[in-house]
Amino acid sequence: MKNAAVIFANGCEEGEALTIVDILRRCEIDCRMVALDDIHVTGAHGIEMICDEVLEESLDTDVIILPGGYEGVDNMKESSLLKDILKKRNENNQLIAAICAAPAVLNEAGILEGRTWTCYPGVADQISAGTYTAEKFVIDGSLLTAKGPAMAWAFAYKIADLLGADSLSVKNRMVYFNAFDVKEDE
Repeated sequence: MKNAAVIFANGCEEGEALTIVDILRRCEIDCRMVALDDIHVTGAHGIEMICDEVLEESLDTDVIILPGGYEGVDNMKESSLLKDILKKRNENNQLIAAICAAPAVLNEAGILEGRTWTCYPGVADQISAGTYTAEKFVIDGSLLTAKGPAMAWAFAYKIADLLGADSLSVKNRMVYFNAFDVKEDE
């Protein structure tokens, strides 16, 4: 079974983080909620969450996922452990996914150089490396980035697809195509 790790930092965007965990688990991917410092995390909108584990250097996963949220992103940017893990994953061409403001963490880790990426529009000016595009989401090698909170569903399904899961059956069960103006391949 494929596995995923979503990083939860105080101030993260709960809607993005929890949507991703929910959809990946529905797609039968072992998705762990990994706290940056303490298993008790309070999101940007005051929602308290309890994670499965705390981030360790030995994190072994098929994909590491960074949700947005300004304070959460600032906390992730301060974590040398997280940045080291991201750098190693990048060097080994292992899948990394970041949504909303979280590509700023990738910039801080030095892994956007020569890459094309997207992010929350107000954050693009804060990122110095690579090439920004206004697309909904961008795949550049082993890097997946997405624009913002409303993209959380499509982003999670894209991650599931990249891991070889059957996202179409989950989309159908969740009436995704009736709720959003999307085609079957989005």
